[in-house]
Amino acid sequence: MTVPKLALSENSEAALSKTRADVVVIGTLQGEDGLTLAAGSEAVNAAFDGKLADVLSTLGASGKAEETVKVPTLGKLSSGVVLAVGLGKPGTDGVISAEQVRRASGAAARALSGTAHAFSTLSAIDLHAAVEGTALGAYVFTEYRSEPGTAPLSKVDFATPAEGAAKDHRATLKAATLIAESVIIARDLINTPPNDLYPASFAERARKLAEANGLEFEVLDEKALKRKGFGGILGVGAGSSRQPRLVRVAYKGPKAVKKIALVGKGITFDSGGISIKPAANMDHMTSDMSGAAAVLASVVLAAKLKYPLEVVAHIPLAENMPSGTSYRPGDVLSMYGGKTVEVLNTDAEGRLVLADAIVRAGEENPDYLIETATLTGAQLVALGNRTAGVMGSDEFRDRVAAAAQSTGEGGWAMPLPEELRADLDSRLADLANVTNHRWGGMLAAGIFLREFVPAGLQWAHVDIAGPSFNTGGPWGYTGKGGTGVPVRTIAAVLADIAANG
Repeated sequence: MTVPKLALSENSEAALSKTRADVVVIGTLQGEDGLTLAAGSEAVNAAFDGKLADVLSTLGASGKAEETVKVPTLGKLSSGVVLAVGLGKPGTDGVISAEQVRRASGAAARALSGTAHAFSTLSAIDLHAAVEGTALGAYVFTEYRSEPGTAPLSKVDFATPAEGAAKDHRATLKAATLIAESVIIARDLINTPPNDLYPASFAERARKLAEANGLEFEVLDEKALKRKGFGGILGVGAGSSRQPRLVRVAYKGPKAVKKIALVGKGITFDSGGISIKPAANMDHMTSDMSGAAAVLASVVLAAKLKYPLEVVAHIPLAENMPSGTSYRPGDVLSMYGGKTVEVLNTDAEGRLVLADAIVRAGEENPDYLIETATLTGAQLVALGNRTAGVMGSDEFRDRVAAAAQSTGEGGWAMPLPEELRADLDSRLADLANVTNHRWGGMLAAGIFLREFVPAGLQWAHVDIAGPSFNTGGPWGYTGKGGTGVPVRTIAAVLADIAANG
């Protein structure tokens, strides 16, 4: 896990003159009349005789979002360099959003790769966002490189905000660090290649995390799954020599006020099975267990933050491969709980393993259910690479979508139109796993899952097919590969439930 050492420091000219940091990070804004300096940069500006904005403008800086410009201090500060990072334009009310601070902090951390020690003033605007953005922006995954290359940013001191109590600032630093570390747990799992991360090895990693954090752990192997009737998980995993698993990891906090079930899709590699995928970009299917990684990281986070909740993660794990033992289009699977499903497409496998896990989670009578999965290509068609589709019971769906937006992970509430249910009718079974057309595929998948949710349960399905894995260039605090979405969303929802029920 690559997380810089993070600490609080004063934000004053005296503190800057004493810091041993190699680089001081300040924020810049894109104003109507050109670049301006953001809050927290006053002491740095004073060291430049109030002319730092002019210096940066001369170098071509504009303050646009994620722009980075380095300026030598020439002895004006004990640090050798000032890194100015753009926050973009303030809102219409003049407010700089937490996500602007998060992305600027991430961009600064990426620009400071190879730097031993930095001092960030972005925390004067939003401490929590600055810490999260810095920790996530500094993330690199080098486990499989023979030569690791440039070391990531290793230590950051954050300027203490001018307002608020010191103990509150320390609590904010701790919470933001723990949240970022949990996102990185998920990123590490997603970025691990499928020859090393398969159902049994994922379960073993989950066991180690559970034991390290005092959590309950249970795993059902293929024999137990068969004995108990988990037809969806067994069907999907039948084509692989690496047998499926169902993992349960549970946390019960002090004076738990609510029970939340978490379910995450854990297809450790998805070839599409008999309905095989095109070869182009099939390597991205190493990320098809992103939902499983997110819920595992989230239950660990709940324990670390000591939420007054009971949080139980149910993680169905399988590898979807073509072979002589694979399930076929035309098969009928008997799901856990008794429903039957006709398989029309073996590449619509995620909903099958999730259905089994959702029914199992419902047996424990949770107050809420959050399920997340890299479920449909239709999510990317509808919402793009960065915005998750959130479906479910209306009230809780909107609550989860709002949390996704507030954390910067992005999520949009989507409907579950009743007219699509008939398209899942099967000639043989209770329902089919796909419709016979391409329209509303993300919504139809949500409707399929709804069939397995206990009546009356507040639930949300978060389709992260795009947001879970960045196939393009780095941006903000997001590098290439696994993103860890929606760990921060789940954390925000858990905190909301802990506070408001």
